[in-house]
Amino acid sequence: MTNNDILRRLRYTFDFNDSKMVSLFGLADLKVSQEQIINWLRKEDDPEYQNCPDTKLATFLNGLIIEKRGKKDGPQPVLEKSINNNIIFMKLKIALNLKAEDVLNILKLADLRVSKHELSAFFRRPDHKHYRACKDQILRNFLNGVQIKYRDDS
Repeated sequence: MTNNDILRRLRYTFDFNDSKMVSLFGLADLKVSQEQIINWLRKEDDPEYQNCPDTKLATFLNGLIIEKRGKKDGPQPVLEKSINNNIIFMKLKIALNLKAEDVLNILKLADLRVSKHELSAFFRRPDHKHYRACKDQILRNFLNGVQIKYRDDS
């Protein structure tokens, strides 16, 4: 999955408009223009499409955490220079204040069964012997489950 895909999915799931997207970046102390966001949200075949860098997606996810949970006391987390699916998954779990059982239930909504042990392996440090890289399929299913749970299409 690309960073742009993740931005598009989160925007749709939580029904964020352009100004809300700008404000989420602002919460994490990054000023972006509405035009930048529009270009990141475009489809890949659009000539105006721009790739969303890892640092920008990490900043957006930090802004989402602040939006949903409030600003952390003390020093703010160090911004990652490069991110992977495990980091994205962890940031979303933190932003939505999910416990392991909640994540498993969200994955079930997307028809994916994962054991608690498999899930915990995604949230370990990369140097831990039981660490497991989160594949695109897992993250995609998690985002689908989040959309089913949080998108209000009633």
